[in-house]
Amino acid sequence: MKIVRILYQDKIFWGDLENDIVKIIKGNPFGEINYQGSVALDEIKLLAPVEKNKIVLAGLNYLDHAKELGMDIPDEPIIFLKPNSSILNPDEKIIYPSGVKRLDYEAELALVIKKKGRDIEIADINDFILGYTCLNDVTARDLQSKDIQWTRAKSFDTFCPVGPWIETEIDPDVLEIKCYLNGELKQSSKTTNFIFSIAELVSFISKIMTLYPGDIISTGTPSGVGQMNIGDTVEVEIEGVGRLKNYVGDR
Repeated sequence: MKIVRILYQDKIFWGDLENDIVKIIKGNPFGEINYQGSVALDEIKLLAPVEKNKIVLAGLNYLDHAKELGMDIPDEPIIFLKPNSSILNPDEKIIYPSGVKRLDYEAELALVIKKKGRDIEIADINDFILGYTCLNDVTARDLQSKDIQWTRAKSFDTFCPVGPWIETEIDPDVLEIKCYLNGELKQSSKTTNFIFSIAELVSFISKIMTLYPGDIISTGTPSGVGQMNIGDTVEVEIEGVGRLKNYVGDR
């Protein structure tokens, strides 16, 4: 199932996308799913398939990325947060902030939490995951280096493009992940290069903070991170999930 969040006739709905038709979901997709009609894909606007929940991200979670940076393999996951105000819809503009000297793309596989959980055991993780989506962890790299900690560099409005939908029926541990800048392949790896598995990440995070329906956990970026400039188009493509496209502009 491809779960979408859409704008239709000036109202926001959740839906189930199949063959260019969106079946509109009554309420939200975090419980039993029932439908209330359908609409053609070309009649709606796709929104980020998440609402204003928290966003937890893993840093340095690909072996190839750690090797690229010459960094030691961490003993436990490195996590950080983005504010929900950074969420950006597919096909919308990543704003290049004034004063930032380097803006980078980071292609990532993200998951969406299905139900409330705390202290989740690894064996039970799948019961708490609704599905998977594409995420671009946009980063002001010069500010990250300057500040040491990552909050400012990761938190500008539009710095978290997500979408285009949530895919519920894939094996996340064997997926190809790619990033294209202006059509040129820049990142290419597989989730088999994870340092910490999705189950390990979710369990670890749930022992720090309660997870709620709609929360996002993003699983880190592979090697090949690089710079974006105004006028560029960036696309995150994940096997079995989809392709998230955005462009870079000023205000």
